[in-house]
Amino acid sequence: MHIRKRILVTGGAGFIGSHLCERLLNEGNDVICLDNFFTGTKDNVSHLMDNPYFELLRHDVTFPLYVEVDEIYNLACPASPIHYQYDPVQTTKTSVHGAINMLGLAKRTRAKIFQASTSEVYGDPQIHPQTEDYWGHVNPIGFRSCYDEGKRCAETLFFDYRRQHNLRIKVARIFNTYGPRMHPNDGRVVSNFIVQALKGEDITIYGDGSQTRSFCYIDDLVEAFIRLMNTRDDFTGPVNTGNPGEFTIKELAEKVVAMIGTKSKIVYKPLPTDDPKQRQPDISLARRELDWEPKIPLEEGLIKTIAYFDDLLKQR
Repeated sequence: MHIRKRILVTGGAGFIGSHLCERLLNEGNDVICLDNFFTGTKDNVSHLMDNPYFELLRHDVTFPLYVEVDEIYNLACPASPIHYQYDPVQTTKTSVHGAINMLGLAKRTRAKIFQASTSEVYGDPQIHPQTEDYWGHVNPIGFRSCYDEGKRCAETLFFDYRRQHNLRIKVARIFNTYGPRMHPNDGRVVSNFIVQALKGEDITIYGDGSQTRSFCYIDDLVEAFIRLMNTRDDFTGPVNTGNPGEFTIKELAEKVVAMIGTKSKIVYKPLPTDDPKQRQPDISLARRELDWEPKIPLEEGLIKTIAYFDDLLKQR
């Protein structure tokens, strides 16, 4: 018999959170979706509202929360430079106070708790690809530090709560992820290129386009989350979750142009500060411990993502 778990997803109305809520509901759980709607939107979860086991709560994780739950997925935090640099102090508070509040809730309810960390904890890496035992190369006082250091501190808190209070923790380090429900103005490369191409605008590449990224489709990422949450208690992570297939930014732009069949031209602009030159996860640990690797190739994922943005632009 399936036991219906009560699961809290913070940042649940965001891009990744909404897909996770949907998957958890489909598996027969009771889901509380918590969001302050800074970057998340009700549109992302409106199709779940009729489900009697889904509850939407407007709340900011920097304030304590009192609910009864079995599991917590802590995803709350603006994740694109445009959004997290808008109010850097609040970004750090969301990562740090948010972690403290959610860990406190997990301690009180004895819930298992998952932290959505990021490949940004590696900074601009000096080893390639990045393995989980790499400590990173991060600027502690730059424009991106509110996010990078906020997430690093959250990981510290998770491991200290485990050592001090024997909490059951899981930490995933997320690499570039894309798919439907991405924020159209978040300045991320996949959404940027698709929106520009659909509108027939110039496609902007920062730098010479030789910098690399690895793109993981959202369904693959959610699968990794669920598998990590279900691992044995003595396995905490951190675990890299992402697609090791590496593409240059220029290759991605050319692919999007070809798939959309647009007249857009590719234009080059200067590279922003502290922008990492390479990003590629080593996922040996995820393969071994979660029996997981991404299944959805870039083209297939792009087809679905392009269709989503095409609809969105038509509605507007």
